[in-house]
Amino acid sequence: MSLSLQTQINRRSFLSRSGIGLGATALGLMAQQSNSFGAESRATGLPHFAPRVKRVIYLYMSGGPSQFETFDYRPTLAKMNGQPMPESFTKGQPIAQLQGQQLKCQGPMVRFQKHGESGQEISDFMPWTAKVADELCIIRSMVTEQINHDPAHTFMNTGTALNGRPAMGSWVNYGLGSECEDLPGFIVLTSFAGRNPQPISSRQWSAGFLPSEYQGVHFETTGDAVQYLGNPRGVTEGQQQRLIQSLSQLDRLRNQTAHDPEVESRLASYEMAFRMQSSVPDLLNVKDESKSVLDMYGAQPGDGSFASNCLLARRMAERGVRFIQLYHRDWDHHGDLVRFMNICCNATDRAVWALLTDLKLRGMQDETLVIWGGEFGRTPMFQGKGGPGRDHHIKSFSMWMAGGGIKRGITYGSTDELGYNSVENVVHVRDLHATILQQLGIHHEHFTVKHQGLDSKLTGVEPAHVVTDILS
Repeated sequence: MSLSLQTQINRRSFLSRSGIGLGATALGLMAQQSNSFGAESRATGLPHFAPRVKRVIYLYMSGGPSQFETFDYRPTLAKMNGQPMPESFTKGQPIAQLQGQQLKCQGPMVRFQKHGESGQEISDFMPWTAKVADELCIIRSMVTEQINHDPAHTFMNTGTALNGRPAMGSWVNYGLGSECEDLPGFIVLTSFAGRNPQPISSRQWSAGFLPSEYQGVHFETTGDAVQYLGNPRGVTEGQQQRLIQSLSQLDRLRNQTAHDPEVESRLASYEMAFRMQSSVPDLLNVKDESKSVLDMYGAQPGDGSFASNCLLARRMAERGVRFIQLYHRDWDHHGDLVRFMNICCNATDRAVWALLTDLKLRGMQDETLVIWGGEFGRTPMFQGKGGPGRDHHIKSFSMWMAGGGIKRGITYGSTDELGYNSVENVVHVRDLHATILQQLGIHHEHFTVKHQGLDSKLTGVEPAHVVTDILS
């Protein structure tokens, strides 16, 4: 063999072995770091100021629960039940499915009572939530911009009806990272009890134009929590670890020339998936929970219920997951509202009480922001399909917040006498987003990411205001 050929072979061998060796060294260093996927943020300078809370648990009532049967009692609407809706309220206004129909007032279909020392008015559909009335800040004056479910979900989650934008949880995960090394920083759970299992698109927890490692991870509530997380049959943990190391080394070598930021996201995903193989079964194994805790939630482990999801949310919060979102379907009650409200509230009400109570007992209330609400509200007009119901409504709806930095036992904002328009201390969805970021130590106007030449942010380009009146 010629000297020249031998030199080429040696050089090729050296570069190949050195590349893999450097990749292995880099991977080893990453494995030693405490901040990896879900724990490290790519944003800089955050938080902007001392946060009031560490995490968010968002109880998302998908479908649009009726404010007139939950938190917004309107005596005048009750008196006008069955009478024609004054045209001064509805002329030229967006109505989803009642266009061209004779509009009649629909009074509340359930009794309201005052609860707690604060005297919060809560309907009889929610006797368990009523027990924690003094912990809640009920916002009666919410407004949004999208009147159909899918764009309304997108607007509530991303601040815009345009597809491809990051979800709120992805923004938070990107900005602050997670306190947890072996679970994603943004986790989504879904449950169902009601009229029909309305679909929820995965883009509601998408990372959009942010690195994909910050997207929400959807945990299944029955069977395997994360699909394809376990090793294939016959593959040991050691073999899987070596495979991930090899893939990581190859990807890093490739990225030396490609310079693709998604390669780093892919590497982080490999490593997180490997760690989740141990952490997820431990998270889902609630055998260490006492019978009294299970009974408090009304949870049957593995049943996929909202109650079980609330218990898992508390366990995720304990482990440092930054943003936890629980979707419960379906609150879209165009008809037979009383029957379906009973079903939905029976499935969720006790678990909501249990979650708030459990967080307080464990000393986690002051560091957790809990939010309850849907994508829009319901009309004060009658809609009948089998029994009286209500149409979609964007001019007024109710939500509540509880936890660290939020005033307790107050009702904020008000609607007009028929509940059609929010008229006092109006809170837009963008204001809600700004307030959530504020509690996490983020100034919404200064938290931007360059995208397509623009400084994009969760609260968009329209004015958004932190609702300071509800902050303690």
